[in-house]
Amino acid sequence: MEKNLEFPDLLRLIDERSTAFRAVVAAAPGLDAQIPTCPGWTLFDLVKHLGGGDRFWAAIVGAGTADAPPAEAVAARAALEVPQEREALLAWLDASTQLLLGALRAAGPESGCWTWWPASQSPQTAGGTARHRVQETAVHTYDAQLAGGSPQPLPLELALDGVEEFLFTVCATPSAWPHKPTAFDFHAAEGRSWRLTVDGDGARITRIPAPTAATGDGSDAAGASVHGTASELVLYLYDRIKADSLHVGGDAGLLDLLRAWEPEEK
Repeated sequence: MEKNLEFPDLLRLIDERSTAFRAVVAAAPGLDAQIPTCPGWTLFDLVKHLGGGDRFWAAIVGAGTADAPPAEAVAARAALEVPQEREALLAWLDASTQLLLGALRAAGPESGCWTWWPASQSPQTAGGTARHRVQETAVHTYDAQLAGGSPQPLPLELALDGVEEFLFTVCATPSAWPHKPTAFDFHAAEGRSWRLTVDGDGARITRIPAPTAATGDGSDAAGASVHGTASELVLYLYDRIKADSLHVGGDAGLLDLLRAWEPEEK
């Protein structure tokens, strides 16, 4: 069974994706470019969001185990002011990322901290936070690239980890599925697969064998299955691309129910 990315790899990927993000911002014609995947946002807004998020999570990780994010971190994020000039803005974003990486390194992967996903299958630790921030940074890098007209697939190692990270963090819940019990299979073309089972006990995710010519895709056990590259699956899960960009088997309508579902408890 494939292992998750190690903590040093997560830190490296946060740094790499933030660097890639800054390169897009540096090359953009202007900071007022619209972000198609974040309606109403400009490139400037996206920089502010990503850098503010880095600083917010740095404070959370630094605070250790808690029932809520530090009040001062919440207040700082609400009152966030950033440089307006591009070069200074990029330096601020770089400093923001380094604050996050420094906090993560100091804490170590097993250190507890507040997260918004207490009832999920992801741990409330600095390691869990790093794993999620990798994906947020990567998806927003894609957003920025899309605004510039040159979107790139997510890096493979990141995307393969990202499918599971999304399912574990965003989809897993003890809240009852309000429809007929079913399952959703997600198959990455690079050879990994996951099953999301939903029923009265909530939603839970397991790794399953990748389909082969001999075994088929297991669609008889799943209400719907989604096939694509790992990058496409992550972008689909984050609502950056539509289902018609991938191969969907079974009842596609179930995917609409899944996306519309808002569990009462996360």
